[in-house]
Amino acid sequence: MQSFYPSQVIEYLYCPRYTYFEYVLRIPQNEEKFYKVMRGRELHDEKLERNKEYLRKKIGVKQKFTDQYLGIEGLRGKVDEVLQLKDGTYAPLDYKFAVWKDKIYDTYRQQLYCYAVLIEETFKAKVEKGFLVYTRSKHKLVEVKIDDTAKAEIKNSMAKMLLIIEGNTFPKATKFKKRCVNCTYRNICVK
Repeated sequence: MQSFYPSQVIEYLYCPRYTYFEYVLRIPQNEEKFYKVMRGRELHDEKLERNKEYLRKKIGVKQKFTDQYLGIEGLRGKVDEVLQLKDGTYAPLDYKFAVWKDKIYDTYRQQLYCYAVLIEETFKAKVEKGFLVYTRSKHKLVEVKIDDTAKAEIKNSMAKMLLIIEGNTFPKATKFKKRCVNCTYRNICVK
């Protein structure tokens, strides 16, 4: 059974052709060349050294699980922190090497939605919200609501990704043509 990382589900949601190029044609993106990707990976190591306990107190955390690698059928990934809240629900917390600009990007939301699916299945507990920490804005904490519709979208996307791979199907491109400008596959994609 094919298993996806949250980043691959996010790419599919950005444009379904990512799945085709990466899994059917097996053309790597070479994303390591991008500074923010590399810096973000370094940050995950650094944050372990400087964990901010006050953030967890503010949220109402009963228990935390750090750097949790979770896997269920069709989805796997490493969550920076899985938080058990005082009300009995759970929540993912993700550190972002980014500046808070009064807006939560769709990719950040979708990543939390993927983590919610992983946490609910693994811990058999409800996830109703997640948290983002913007490290380049003095560790600003932002809460993100996570409803059942969002989690269903992730599961539906995973199923559609499998159809592309198993059926060797070239999907329609994104409706948002501006996304093509910075795409790593723009030189080989048929518009």
